[in-house]
Parts: sequence; structure tokens; C-alpha cells
Amino acid sequence: MPRSAPFKICFVCLGNICRSPLAQGVFEDLVRREGLEGQIQIGSAGTGGWHVGDPPDARMQATARENGIQMTSRARQFQAGDFQKFDLVLVMDQTNEEELRRICPNREAEKKLKLFRDFDPKSHGDPDVPDPYYGGDAGFDNVFNIVQRACPEILRHIRSHLEA
Repeated sequence: MPRSAPFKICFVCLGNICRSPLAQGVFEDLVRREGLEGQIQIGSAGTGGWHVGDPPDARMQATARENGIQMTSRARQFQAGDFQKFDLVLVMDQTNEEELRRICPNREAEKKLKLFRDFDPKSHGDPDVPDPYYGGDAGFDNVFNIVQRACPEILRHIRSHLEA
């Protein structure tokens, strides 16, 4: 029997202004194109609180716009209680993963935590989505390509849970 409650996913990076809001925007676009808006809820957050309330980085927004993606989120910090709210928490790198494991309330919640690049068919064993914040435009393009590759695989994973 298909599940009745929406599947809730959260993308997590360091400050929630580059990688995770891009993943949120790309995934929202994919979910909308697939007609699954009522079945999947999407959020993003950061492990740090420096940018809470800020819009995504202007350079990341420009890269997203160039690729037809709108980013509308505002930065927020991931809290331990968020493990209760989300079915899947995808972190952008191992440092973010370590931070969330540190605040994870229990083993059941820890099972929800995965690396984003686990879903990238071209990760070649590299677990981290590189942070483009201190680099040039090429870094933002690289992150976009990684996110765009991984999102269909993430959706395939979620569909298996929606249909279970």
C-alpha cells in the first residue's frame, strides 16, 4: 500500500547558502516536472548558523538561473529535532556528516543520514560535493553538474519508498 504522508527530504551543507539550497532547487524542479509535489517535501539546512535567514549565495543563484533553476530558500541551521521531521537527510560532505552524527539523537535517526554523492553515478568514490564558496565560477558549475546528476538517482530511491 503506498504511503499516505509525504516523504520528507533535507539537503545539508555547511552554511546553507550554496550546495544544499541548490540541491533543494534542482530537486524541487525535478519533483514538479514529475508531478510529485504532494508526495515529496523538500528542505535544506546548514550545520552552521552564520547565514540563518540569508538567501542563497548570489553566485550559486546565477549558476542555477543559467540552468533554469530558481532558488527560493532561506538559510537555516539543522537541529537535532529535524531528524524527527525528515525521512532522509543528505549531507554534502563528510564534515557535515560528522557534525550531524554528533547531534543525532539515536540509531534510528542515524539511519536517515546519507552522503549526497552516494547517489552520484560519477562520484568515482569521492564522497564530497566540493564547497564552491571560496573559489571561482568553475566551482559553482561543477557543483551544479554533481547535483543535477545525483537528483534523478535520489528521486528513484525515494520512489521505491513511496511505492512500498
